[in-house]
Amino acid sequence: MSLVPARIIIVMGVSGSGKSTTGQAIARQLHAPFLDGDQFHPPANVEKMRAGTPLVDEDRWPWLERLAKALCEAAEPKGVAVGACSALRRIYRDYLVEKAGEPILFVHLEGSKELIASRMATRQHEYMPAALLDSQFATLEVPDPATENVLAVPITDSVEKITRTVLKNLEHLKSFRRWQ
Repeated sequence: MSLVPARIIIVMGVSGSGKSTTGQAIARQLHAPFLDGDQFHPPANVEKMRAGTPLVDEDRWPWLERLAKALCEAAEPKGVAVGACSALRRIYRDYLVEKAGEPILFVHLEGSKELIASRMATRQHEYMPAALLDSQFATLEVPDPATENVLAVPITDSVEKITRTVLKNLEHLKSFRRWQ
């Protein structure tokens, strides 16, 4: 499947893959709002994760719906918005698209568990302990480019290179690019 034009871009992947950093870089280049999915978790989800307890689907549905609606609202003024969200399972990605009511381009940050664990060991996260990385990989359903609107990029590339790769695939948003 070739990429479907979308005004909502979600950078996805397991915790520690660089979703927020990459999403912010893409948003800067597009002069677009950036919404970090972590900010849309209800307090109960945050407390579960802080305690090292993985979320279950019932925890995720309200969070995903809030994020999808917020991204739609954020995209209104300029016609584009960028978000960061783990979106680990196909059903979550489909739910985000359903609740947004429009196509979403998912940018999947791909990396090995070893590399991501080493990155997590050097960062401080408000509530996502490195102990949950195994559950993140166990939950991950790698997006299928044949049936999903996804662009996979390796996290071994620099943030700048990933951003350039993503922007090359957003021709329909050309007018928002800083360098044009």
